[in-house]
Amino acid sequence: MTIDHGRVVVLYGGESAEREVSLKSGEAVVAALQRQGVAPIAFDPAEGGLAGLEALTPDRVFIALHGRGGEDGTMQGALELLGVPYTGSGVLASALGMDKQRSKLVWQAMGLPTPECVMLSEQADWDAVVEQLGLPLIVKPVHEGSTLGITIVESAAALAAAYRDAVRYDARVMAERFVRGAEYTVSVLGDVALPAIRVEVPGGFYDYEAKYLSDETRYHLPCGLSEDDERKLADLCLEAFAAIGCQGWGRVDVMGDDQGRFWLLEVNTVPGMTDHSLVPQAAAHAGIDFDSLVMRILDTADRCDG
Repeated sequence: MTIDHGRVVVLYGGESAEREVSLKSGEAVVAALQRQGVAPIAFDPAEGGLAGLEALTPDRVFIALHGRGGEDGTMQGALELLGVPYTGSGVLASALGMDKQRSKLVWQAMGLPTPECVMLSEQADWDAVVEQLGLPLIVKPVHEGSTLGITIVESAAALAAAYRDAVRYDARVMAERFVRGAEYTVSVLGDVALPAIRVEVPGGFYDYEAKYLSDETRYHLPCGLSEDDERKLADLCLEAFAAIGCQGWGRVDVMGDDQGRFWLLEVNTVPGMTDHSLVPQAAAHAGIDFDSLVMRILDTADRCDG
């Protein structure tokens, strides 16, 4: 049965530090919708604001905004007030997913494995942080994506500098216990976990350049886990996704240690949709091409439920 999607607006760009990635994601989504016979309207909130969005009178909105202002619940809340259905998670889940520290608190409360973290400030006792978490450790902004502002800290002397770098992106900064091992990402579409991807970076750190610019980053599909371990990883990620209250689609990032344990890092409620992005890769491995993936995500925009 063909669904009449009505007037579809694709939100992209925005004003976050992930603007450039969002522009690429939005352009890819618009092109896919056009190929599928949908006539989307591309709209950048940084240029037209909420008034401009409301003036378009959308029937459905495909959110391709990454980072604050689009992935953190604020745009979802605005669309709720306008009564416009949108893709992805609702207000609360989007806000929680964007907040790495509070996501951890939810997972910890539910007994799900996630690396220990400590909140940092200018007055922090750096030696005490190192004593609690060990070295190396990770310093990261709480409300930022695309690994912006993240530093692997190898010594107590480098901790303060890493904090000052991270605080340029966000007032809330945390230090996290380092998990040495393989990095996995599991995409979720509806209530199904897509095949896990193991990310291998020659430099050892999956930073912004490795994610979006480098052609040397390797994405292993299949991921190399046994069938039983991949099922355990999928179940963990689905549980973590549901614990935050996420729905529609998203991605969960996980580390696997040398003892075969999985550790939840974060959930992405509006993952990238560029040619380097992970959700399209996982979907393709599951037999879902990019255009079909975009349409399936759009078809989830049938509710306003916060």
